[in-house]
Amino acid sequence: MIYTITVNPSIDYVLQLKDLNTGEVNRTSSDVKLPGGKGINVSRILKELKLDSTALGFVGGATGSMFEELLSQHNLKTSFTKVKEDTRINVKINAVNQNEETEINGAGPQISESEKNTFMDNLSTIGDGDIVIMAGSLCKNLNSDFYLDIAKKIQKNGAEFVIDTTGQALLDTLPLHPLVVKPNHHELADLFNVTFKNEQEIITYARKLLEQGAKHALVSMAGDGALLVTKDKAYKANAPKGTVINSVGAGDSMIAGFSGTFMDTKNPIESFHIGAACGSATAFSQDIATKEKIDEVYQQITITEL
Repeated sequence: MIYTITVNPSIDYVLQLKDLNTGEVNRTSSDVKLPGGKGINVSRILKELKLDSTALGFVGGATGSMFEELLSQHNLKTSFTKVKEDTRINVKINAVNQNEETEINGAGPQISESEKNTFMDNLSTIGDGDIVIMAGSLCKNLNSDFYLDIAKKIQKNGAEFVIDTTGQALLDTLPLHPLVVKPNHHELADLFNVTFKNEQEIITYARKLLEQGAKHALVSMAGDGALLVTKDKAYKANAPKGTVINSVGAGDSMIAGFSGTFMDTKNPIESFHIGAACGSATAFSQDIATKEKIDEVYQQITITEL
């Protein structure tokens, strides 16, 4: 089984309008409410790929009930830990004429010690052969080592893990050998306090993540495609042609495609190919990509060994 962990899920209120004029009344041309959170996006892509997953995380309050109702439309398996405070709302504003996306993300609920302990206790059923995908920000009062605690607990039971986060929280988990990490090129540069001048430098620093313990490193580079870096090789996926409609969830989709395919095939190159297709297909969609869109984009992507 694949488990996805979204510590701080959200209702994503996505607004589309022609122009955003700050300090004035703005009217939308369309709006939609979506169940948000990086791990949730991963589970939704896995569903499109016909791979089972169970979504874990914290949900609470009236917005938590609304979140679960929105999520029920996608027929995902879930096992959420209920909390007292409200699930957050994130606002995504797409100004079409200005070609700009503006995001306003809520902080999310405070998690009590007993709520945290309940969540950790529920991880005891995860074991040998399972993969746990941890993705996204933490609730405001959880320690930065929360992901590390999860990784230690599930590894003792024989499960593998994938982590999609940034900064010290990512670096701390590397000695536990995550199956894959996925910074974008900006996040990778920030990790090592450098500025990249070319692709080879990106590969060099991605390999440092492997030296510190990661098994595979994916680096997304927006319109320049993506890289897969292994211990002794590097591969590039080109960026397919298409109009970016909504970049929210593209990186999560790449993680889902790579992890789900790798669990099935143990083939990192094909996993990268499908992961890249999932990421671009979501970027070209209003919401998380459908299987049909993923298949269409897959045909446009070539994997090249560098």
